[in-house]
Formats: sequence, C-alpha cells, structure tokens
Amino acid sequence: MSELSVLIELQSVHDNLRTIQRDLSAYPPDLAALDTELKTIAKKLEETARGLVASRSLFANLSVELDSAQKSEELAKVVVKGATQKIQYTAAIRDLDERQRQKNAVARPVKETELRIDSLERLENELRDRQVEAQKQFDELMAVFLAEHGNQVEAQARLVTRSQELEATLAPTLLNKFRRLLQQRAGRAVVGVDNGACGGCRTRLRTPFVAHLREADTLFCESCQRILYDPTKL
Repeated sequence: MSELSVLIELQSVHDNLRTIQRDLSAYPPDLAALDTELKTIAKKLEETARGLVASRSLFANLSVELDSAQKSEELAKVVVKGATQKIQYTAAIRDLDERQRQKNAVARPVKETELRIDSLERLENELRDRQVEAQKQFDELMAVFLAEHGNQVEAQARLVTRSQELEATLAPTLLNKFRRLLQQRAGRAVVGVDNGACGGCRTRLRTPFVAHLREADTLFCESCQRILYDPTKL
C-alpha cells in the first residue's frame, strides 16, 4: 500500500470519526446542561485555585510583616517601662504609638486576607461537592446516551483502530506533517486536485506543478501546504 493510498484512507477515517464525534457530541438538553455546568465548575475551580495561591502567598508575606511589627511594638513597650525621665518617657510613648499604628496597618490586611482565604476555601469545597454530584449525574445519563448510539460507538472504536494501523505504516515525519495539517486546516489534511485547483484552499495550481503531481506520489499545496493528490491516478 503506497503512502498516498495510506494518507487518503487515513483522511477518510478522520472524516468519518469527525462525523461520528459530532453526532455523539449532540447531547440531549439534560445532558448538555450538565456538560455546560461541569465546564463552568471546572473554570471556577481554576479561578478559585489561582485566587487561593495568590491569597496564601500574600498572607505569608503579610504575616512576616505583622510578626516584625509585633516584635517592634513589644520592644517599644519595654522601653516605655524602663523610661525613668519625663523626656525619655514622652519619646518612648510616641515611638510606641507609631509602632502600634504600624502593627495595626499590617494587621488589617492580614485579617482581610485570612477571611478571603476562608471564603475561597469554602467556595472551593462547595464547587468540588457539586462537581462530584454533577459528574455522577452526567455519567449516568451519558451511559444511557451511548447505549442508544451503540452502532456509532462501535464504529468509532473500529475507526480508531484502523487509524492506528494506518499511522503505523507512515514515516514519522510524514505522520507529524499530516497531524499538524489536521489541526491547522480544519481537519482536512489530504485533498485532491479539482480542475487544476487545490481541493482545500481552491488556489489555482501552476501548470508545471500539476504536471509534476502526475508523476510524483504526493506533493504539498504551495498555498495552504495541504497534501495533494491527482484523483485521475487512483
């Protein structure tokens, strides 16, 4: 089996798989609603996780600042207690007031951050509980849905197996090129020449290029880079 024949069949297999996947993705309303909810929950969990990482990091930094401010306050209190002269006492009191203001300035955001962490942790737990519940409901409905589409599920399995068999016969460089084109060209990596034009991007091909294509096994479109073949040779 030539590389060209393998590529053409592999494209056909992927076309059929895409059709089956589209049909199997057309969920009934209740299943679609759960699917949407699960995706929304997953997104919220990611956002919550990022928020927790940022808040915990901020809390750790603020806690260090608060600890330092508290130690400074304690030292200032010791100085106040040890002051024996009025001038020293007055200066020590002013310094203690300043240290307390600094501690309070740090203590407020520490408390606010701590409350935010608690709130995010509660939200995370609630989301995970709902995720488990929704996933269970989704799996139960999905099992019924797939049972109703048994023929397509079986066909999908056969096509996946055939795809793997065909891919195993291709050189790694050509297989990687095929896979990249599938992603980049909306699932159409291999196309035939149609009236002198690329069957994918519809670009008119140069006459020498078309002539060379009749002699070569495979060529790539000069415009879209898809793998081209001459249908008249099949």
